[in-house]
Amino acid sequence: MSGRQRELTMRFLAEPTDVNYGGKVHGGQVMKWIDQAGYAAAVGWSGRYSVTVAVGGIRFVAPIRISDLVTVETVLVYTGTSSMHFAVDVRARDPMDEEGERLCTHCVIVFVALDETGKPVPVPVWTPVSDEDKRLSEYATQVMALSKGIEQAVARYRDADTSDR
Repeated sequence: MSGRQRELTMRFLAEPTDVNYGGKVHGGQVMKWIDQAGYAAAVGWSGRYSVTVAVGGIRFVAPIRISDLVTVETVLVYTGTSSMHFAVDVRARDPMDEEGERLCTHCVIVFVALDETGKPVPVPVWTPVSDEDKRLSEYATQVMALSKGIEQAVARYRDADTSDR
């Protein structure tokens, strides 16, 4: 039943194998959790196999410690023809502590739905209704525009570097 699951929450436990020498969870592990939650959300929205095409505006705000209970929350904030943009918040807390969760990472992740041959297919349209939905939709488009600008700048420098040879 596609087009109905706009939000998805997954939980992970930060294990000893997830941490670096400083005792904090590797950024790559956090990105893996984001990708897994994003994939489940994209399939839940589109009803199709989906692939990651971009991650924008990723910000590591606070570290995740070993044994923390990690919550990855995704919410659909924009749809294109075949793409789905999700705002993702990663929060963590010590499961033995009464303190609340702390925001650790935030980003926007984009997936594209594919058919059996690997070609993009249309996804159900999502239209923002509330002011918060409109704000999140605008935020997602701004983050992805910034990411595209960075890609273009890198390409210009790469092209200039190869022309000097």
